[in-house]
Parts: sequence; C-alpha cells; structure tokens
Amino acid sequence: MAPRASWKGYLKLSLVSCPVRLYPATSSSERISFNQLHKKTHNRINMKPVDPELGLVERSDLVKGYEYEDKQYVIIDESDLESVRIESNHTMNIEAFVEEGSVDVIYQDAPYYLAPDGAMAEETFVVLREALRRTGKLAIARLVLSSRERVVTIGARETGMFVSTLRNPNEVRGTAEYFGNIPVGDPDPEMLQLAEALIQQKLTTFDPKKYEDRYEIALMAMIREKLKGHKPIIAAAPERGNVINLMDALKASLSQAKPPAQSKSKAAAEPAAKPATKARPAKKKA
Repeated sequence: MAPRASWKGYLKLSLVSCPVRLYPATSSSERISFNQLHKKTHNRINMKPVDPELGLVERSDLVKGYEYEDKQYVIIDESDLESVRIESNHTMNIEAFVEEGSVDVIYQDAPYYLAPDGAMAEETFVVLREALRRTGKLAIARLVLSSRERVVTIGARETGMFVSTLRNPNEVRGTAEYFGNIPVGDPDPEMLQLAEALIQQKLTTFDPKKYEDRYEIALMAMIREKLKGHKPIIAAAPERGNVINLMDALKASLSQAKPPAQSKSKAAAEPAAKPATKARPAKKKA
C-alpha cells in the first residue's frame, strides 16, 4: 500500500512550479503505548467532554474559543478560519536560500520527505533537487499544515528532498537563564588534552541501529513475561561509583582498554590452578 501524503500542492520557485507530495519522515506507530482501563472490568475508558454546569455533552456541541482574558473567550467558527486562508495553503513558495548547516538545530521541528506528484513533475523536481545539492543550499519556504502556516527548509536528500518545519522564534527559549552562571574561563590545559584524547579514542561513525531504545526493549520483555503469567523482570540500574578526582577519572578512562582475547592453545598450555588445601566448604546460600 502506497504511503499517504499529508500535504499535496506545488513547489514554486519564481515562475517555476512543480506538483509535489509531502510525507511524514518519522512514525511513532512502533512505540509501546497503553490504554486507560477500569481496574475491575478492564473495559477501555472513553474520554468524553464534560461541561462544569451541564455534565456530559455531545462533541457536536463543541466550538473553538480563544481566551483573550482570564475565562473570557471569543468564539471562532469555520467561516472565520476560512477567511484567513492564504496562498501557502496549496503552494510551497520558495522565498530565499541559505547555506546548509546555517539553520540552528534548535529551530528544526518535524521532518518530512518531499516527492514529485506524478511523472510529469519529475523533470522539474530533479532539476530543483540537483540545483540545491550542487550549490549546497537549503530553500526557505512556507506552507500550511493542520490549518497553521509553517516556515520550512527544503534540501536535497538521496533522490528526493527533505523538508523540516521550523519553530517560531518566540517558541525557543533564550539561554541566559540556564547558562548565565556557568564559568567562561578556560579549563586546565592538561585535563582538556586528556578529554580531547578520550573523545578521539571513542570516535566512531554514527549508526542509529547501534543505539536501540533499551527502555522499549525492556518494556516489551516485561509485557511478554506478563502474558506468560510470569513475574515481571526487574532491570536493575548500574550502581553509581565513588566520586573521584576529575584528573584521575580522565586518566583512568583514557587508559581503560579491553584485555586481548586469550587464544585457546595458550590457555590449554598453561597449567591448571592447584586446588587450595584445607579449603572450607562453601556455605549454602539461602
């Protein structure tokens, strides 16, 4: 079954227009989720709207309201929303271009894939994609998703394009409140050199498959044990070590390495350890 597009419209650059489809690049369907059940009947609970005065009400009686003062609302209906429709409802209009990597990651929000809508759009799509790739640029555009206009970046990715919605600047908190009291001065040169060496020692190529969600795995293991009628498996957290001097910790971390694997022939050549004489019998564990 072909994936369902969350938005269809036109990618527009000046007088060039290309029909495109937008698809969510991520999915949360594989995440473990729980339903609210009654503790005795185990029936799933339906969340129903409640009015403080009327009690249970029908969803058809609900309207949208904007709180402009405390407990004071102005009612907004669909005709009001229709009156503020803008061009970007069906058009992703490219307004500017910026260098790749120049958009701070804190502004990046939801990721999407962008593909041509039909064979007739492929030629134009490929030209725009390769122009972005060869110049190393991201396009800045606007579109409406879920009745809200979003600013997005568009870049080349494999044979398609990658779209990321951007957060509004007023949604991003400043750093002064959190970083204001952190010292600015340079750290100890020797400790800094040790830390940099430790980074180099652990340098690798990022592969998301190596960083599986251990909580999800443990959660699923517990659920499977419950289904079998067994007691849940309790995964103990590692014990915290003693606090030691930072310099000693850096040196110990840097020198920490796995001992070389002992070959079977060498292990066989070594004499077996003699049993201790007059050994006391081990006490039985409770």
